[in-house]
Amino acid sequence: MESAYLYVRVSTDEQARKGFSLPEQEDRLLKYCEFGNIEVKGIYREDYSAKNFNRPEWKKLIATIKKDSGKKENNILFIKWDRFSRNIEYAYEMIGILRKYRATAMAIDQPIDFTVPESTVMLAVYLSIPEAENSRRALNTSNGMRRAKLLGRYPNKAPLGFTNCTGPDEKKYIIPAYPEADIIKWAFKQLAKNSFKIEVVRRMACAKGLVCSRSGFWKLVRNPVYCGFIPISTIGQAPELIKAVHEPLISETLFYEVQSIINTRRKVESKSDELGNAFFLRGFLICPACGKKLSGSFSRGSTRKYPYYHCFKGCPTRIRAELVNNSYNEKLQKMLLLDGVIGLFNLVLEDENIGSQRAEYLQDRRLLKKQLEEQQLLISKARKLFVTDRLKFDDFKELKLESQIICSNVGVELSSNASKLRLLRQQLEVDGRSINQIFYNFLKLNILDKKYIVSMIPPKTIDINTGTVSIQIGSILAKILSFKKSNSLIEVSDLDTRPNNFRERKVTIKSAISLMGRNGIQLEEGEAGVILDFLYHMARTYNFTNVKINHIPKWISNQQKPAW
Repeated sequence: MESAYLYVRVSTDEQARKGFSLPEQEDRLLKYCEFGNIEVKGIYREDYSAKNFNRPEWKKLIATIKKDSGKKENNILFIKWDRFSRNIEYAYEMIGILRKYRATAMAIDQPIDFTVPESTVMLAVYLSIPEAENSRRALNTSNGMRRAKLLGRYPNKAPLGFTNCTGPDEKKYIIPAYPEADIIKWAFKQLAKNSFKIEVVRRMACAKGLVCSRSGFWKLVRNPVYCGFIPISTIGQAPELIKAVHEPLISETLFYEVQSIINTRRKVESKSDELGNAFFLRGFLICPACGKKLSGSFSRGSTRKYPYYHCFKGCPTRIRAELVNNSYNEKLQKMLLLDGVIGLFNLVLEDENIGSQRAEYLQDRRLLKKQLEEQQLLISKARKLFVTDRLKFDDFKELKLESQIICSNVGVELSSNASKLRLLRQQLEVDGRSINQIFYNFLKLNILDKKYIVSMIPPKTIDINTGTVSIQIGSILAKILSFKKSNSLIEVSDLDTRPNNFRERKVTIKSAISLMGRNGIQLEEGEAGVILDFLYHMARTYNFTNVKINHIPKWISNQQKPAW
């Protein structure tokens, strides 16, 4: 009597599409064995895809056949060859392995006589048809998903913070899933403040209840789905963004502000970066002796440390950093914003209203203090319950640990909030300046803002003896800044100062070109983008005390003028 192992397999989509089921296949195989007088040595039931042979039950079957390979030949019976495999390459490889173990795979509905050489042709047909079906199905699915994305729907598995749902029209959509959606909104706002590293924000979000790995969080903060756009990739082209129909968690402006921050080389503003503030020209100064870029370091004296710009080993160039920094600052103070640019700068100032920033920071501080008080009250109540034996020690310990983590994160946020308020307070301390003096506050800026200005207006030459530097300004910024052109220490050159990630805000490039044109300053689209990017950077650190805001044309902005 012959013997055989029975193998039945089904995947969820096949069961729904073709009506396959494990009991049905098993019943047909048992009847076939009964009719052919074949002994059934075992039945292996599989609910797995046939794209490869990495299947639990199939591995068990191969292990069993391997043990019996020295005794006698074995047979494996299944209904059709698509139950065996849907990949012709893997199928031929597995048939070779089975021959090595003296086993033969056979389909009862598609029989193959391996003793006849011409039967290999039919075997190739039987194995290639399932793979062709899979490839066609995958292509149809891919095209269908692409069409859905072009219509603004998200057909894939919903990203963290969303959940999949089906609308009344039987179309697939995604909707916000709470509380994860609120935590993700909070995370984007924290990243936009540029006060914490991405990993710190992730840990704080996890403490609030978000379950997300480090790599997953990095993908999350770069996913445009959260601001209402769906990316569509095309071979050989950059991904295209399609406006989605689902409700976004954050605004487009907030998303691109976060992208601009996390894509910079240094992602977090330093609050006490002594080295960076002392040597903000490092990397821009060129050694007049050897032509290399100057570095910077501190030299320890008897009472304090002294900063120096210096060259590398073998070159004696060494200059006091205070002399060079002050010389650069003096050149900046000689540059003023042209009167014809004041109207455009007023619009930018309105968009970057420092008063609304202060109100937002104060509101955040109130909420954080309230959250801290709630945690302290919670621990106090838990302690009373523990003392009266109404709360177990393990529960009290777990509750206390969770509260300590939350309080620690809130403390970090409060510290950052206090730093932001302190910076705003410093910006409001300077009196008696004109709106044209946009570099008035340069030495009080943080290292990132200083580096940005230096990159836009870099130093050109340096005098080793006096520390005097000459600076060069690009032809684009020269259109909006006034200075004595006879001054040999300020030179106009064709610097490439175009920003990499400029995104339009309330003040658009089109309105900037129009307004500047009315004031006699002709700009191209690329030049307007550079100027707007520069003005927005300057507006974030601008002083508003005793600065007269000029009239803003109604044809550009219909918003109410803020009361500075």
